[in-house]
Amino acid sequence: MRAAILSLLLLGTAASAQTTPAISVETLKTVTQVLSSDAYEGRAPTTPAEAKTVAYIVERMKAAGLKPGNKGQWTQDVPMVQITAGNVQPYVFSGGKAPVSLNFRTDMVAGTYRVVPKVSVANSDVVFVGYGITAPEKGWDDYAGTDVKGKTVVILINDADWQTMSREGPFEGRAMTWYGRWPYKFENAAKHGAAAAIIVHDTEPAAYPWAVVQSSWTGPQLELDEKGDHLDQSQIVGWMQKASAERVFASAGKDYATLAAAAKVKGFKAVPLGLKFGGGFTNTIKRQASKNVIGVLPGKTAPNDYVLYSAHWDHLGRCDAVEGDDICNGAADNATGIAGLVALAEAQVKAGPAKRSIAFLAVTAEESGLLGSRYYAEHPIYPLAHTVGGVNMDVLNVDGRAKDFVLAGAGKSEIEDLVKPFVAAEGRVIGVEANLERGGYYRSDHFSFAKLGVPMLDGGSGEDLIVGGTAAGHAAREDYVAHRYHKPADEYDAKWDWSGAVEDLGIYYGLGRKLADDTSLWPNWYKSAEFRGIRDRDRAGAK
Repeated sequence: MRAAILSLLLLGTAASAQTTPAISVETLKTVTQVLSSDAYEGRAPTTPAEAKTVAYIVERMKAAGLKPGNKGQWTQDVPMVQITAGNVQPYVFSGGKAPVSLNFRTDMVAGTYRVVPKVSVANSDVVFVGYGITAPEKGWDDYAGTDVKGKTVVILINDADWQTMSREGPFEGRAMTWYGRWPYKFENAAKHGAAAAIIVHDTEPAAYPWAVVQSSWTGPQLELDEKGDHLDQSQIVGWMQKASAERVFASAGKDYATLAAAAKVKGFKAVPLGLKFGGGFTNTIKRQASKNVIGVLPGKTAPNDYVLYSAHWDHLGRCDAVEGDDICNGAADNATGIAGLVALAEAQVKAGPAKRSIAFLAVTAEESGLLGSRYYAEHPIYPLAHTVGGVNMDVLNVDGRAKDFVLAGAGKSEIEDLVKPFVAAEGRVIGVEANLERGGYYRSDHFSFAKLGVPMLDGGSGEDLIVGGTAAGHAAREDYVAHRYHKPADEYDAKWDWSGAVEDLGIYYGLGRKLADDTSLWPNWYKSAEFRGIRDRDRAGAK
């Protein structure tokens, strides 16, 4: 009922969407081209390229007319620790029919969250824990009855029902939940005391090829610099290729496919493989603050309430070379998002101050696990209880106008009701999220705010393009994931069609302006959403 009332109240917002100040295509092109140029070396946090990146974003925020967003400062320090593994030993599984040795990069990758100079695991019992999920509310526990303290756990990526093509199932069927994401799996393994946690990479349920794992998990790795140096985490966290896992299981006298199928059934019991695991490496440790960048358009009558736009400025820096090119430029991901942030700032300033303040946050270290947004959410400049909601942008549409607008993780918050009139004003429809198995809702910076109660829109153009329809749109998305995502080929292209991005940004503008000008609005989560209780407690405290 509340959703229906909201929709009726917002019918008038279609007109405001039509009066959006022009989104500057020149800004979109220029910011994207500059930030993704080789001069910025892939924008890896805590590298010399960071200072250049942050300075450019501050320059563009100033030029747009924003004010410094952190007590007169443009930045927020984010304490980071950089860990670079060296002398990585092969993963060795012994005690079976024949030893299995897996080589670094080609067969496996290895890392650690622990801030220690050396990591070594030896003679560790190996246990297959299925999907590695502990979900009491679903009556599901892959660790039930099994003590894995000091042992090595082998884990499947995604959820147990990922092959269900609908959204029906204990873990929302084809839609990946938080339980399917790799950060959760490592976190849960550590809670159970595992010495090492190794995820099996399989392209379809992971939703990206091995090359993405290889580029993301080699070279310097970042984590927040916190008390305790993360010594509560597993000593080794890493991945191995599915073909490698099949060799390991065969050595143990087990059939990988049979056990993987068994893991899909509720009540699955972890299976000791009768093998011993060994691996290790040295670490080079560097502590250094990275920076979030924040600008604000102060509100006129309710300046202590905030609407938030966010996008991440970082990418992978120098990565595995392809045809001699070792710079992962991150043009689409996410120089386009920062370009959108700047273009929206220009548009909102041109329209003049709203009743509430509008903040523009460029966060660091998204590619390292949403670290910059996580730090801001846990140490907010503006209290989350006074943060109305907002929009996160991660990869804008450069494939042309789309007929549909898709909400990631649909069915969670009233932000969805608020955005619908702006979508309709463009003659577009709300589409069904493609590739639900990719778990997009849990993979970008809005999730850091969601976990702490703030509803943020994660939505954009779907695959149904005006020119070419769903066939063209799907082909473009798949081509990007296969050939450019997290690879050196993600470079600026002068032939990109920005018309779809402009339409999406018009929707983001209208939604943000509505939230900032209508002080009666405090969008909440639907009662079924896992974040509702946090929002209710925050708002009760704020009142």
